[in-house]
Amino acid sequence: MATIKDIAKEANVSISTVSRVLNSDETLTVMEKTRDRILSVANKLNYSSKRRPHTPNNDINENVNIGVVMWCSQEEEYEDSYFLSIRQGIEKQCMELELEIVKTIRVRGGSSNEYSLEELEGLIVVGDVDIVELEKIYKHNQNVVFVNSNPNSENYDSIICDLEECSSKVMEYLFKLGHKKIGFIGGIEYKQRFKDDFELTKVVSNEEIRRKTYETMMKKEGVFNSKDLYVGDWSTLNGYQFMKKAIVKGDMPTAFFVASDPMAIGAIRALHEANIHVPKDVAIVSIDDIEMAEFVSPPLTTFKIYSEQMGRTAVNLLLERIKGREVPLKVEVPTKLIIRESCGGKT
Repeated sequence: MATIKDIAKEANVSISTVSRVLNSDETLTVMEKTRDRILSVANKLNYSSKRRPHTPNNDINENVNIGVVMWCSQEEEYEDSYFLSIRQGIEKQCMELELEIVKTIRVRGGSSNEYSLEELEGLIVVGDVDIVELEKIYKHNQNVVFVNSNPNSENYDSIICDLEECSSKVMEYLFKLGHKKIGFIGGIEYKQRFKDDFELTKVVSNEEIRRKTYETMMKKEGVFNSKDLYVGDWSTLNGYQFMKKAIVKGDMPTAFFVASDPMAIGAIRALHEANIHVPKDVAIVSIDDIEMAEFVSPPLTTFKIYSEQMGRTAVNLLLERIKGREVPLKVEVPTKLIIRESCGGKT
């Protein structure tokens, strides 16, 4: 039976490109003639994503079909490349191990009819997806790995970073630089249930962990002021708009903990427009270390999350599960402070 590897070889493209074309991944930029060639070859080879029987003479990697569930929509992935980096890590590791991603599902904006997972040997879930709803879908399959969430560590593998510890380090660093009046800009994440009439439910998410840590540490220092707290939709635009509000309000904080790099980039743009110098007048520190962080002006101080490695590790754990490991594992990926010019600190 033909595999994605066979299609890639005949179509003269990468395995990853074939996988993404067959999964109708709209984030993939590829020429239409290349897409048509891949589909033509797949049809010629009678490619099917249905489960292939394991045999003793076949290497297990060549007979493994996996699916990926992404919490975020494609638009949200464009907005914040953190989830894009995780997905790319998954794809790169699958390509190197010759595993096939036969189905990519996006929770936001999807339909319950899309969640047929019977042909899959394993599943990687990226983001905070409602475990109650997921269990209805993958109850037939225990080979599940969660990335960036840990909803059921007694039964399933997970890869996380300690955002509470990371947020504490952000605050400790700003306190160390001498700041007391510190603002916060962040977002609210929503979980979406697998229903035909999707219901968005507010939850205590990874993003809110950052805000709660900020509040706790500011209160501990006796300097918390709710007027310096800005939380809403998770986007670069909101980072910009929240900082504009802070500027108009006056009595500006001397520093801001911004919960993600994209929001921080928007905030810095607002400060530039108001002729407020970063970091002389306002220091900025965020979390993620996306590719753009070192190219914004001034370059952004941020705590690096090794998101691509999280995706790669998820594939490794899933393969172990498929090969028979029964004990669930939780892997915690560390974070690292990357000091650049936006905070005024020294490297």
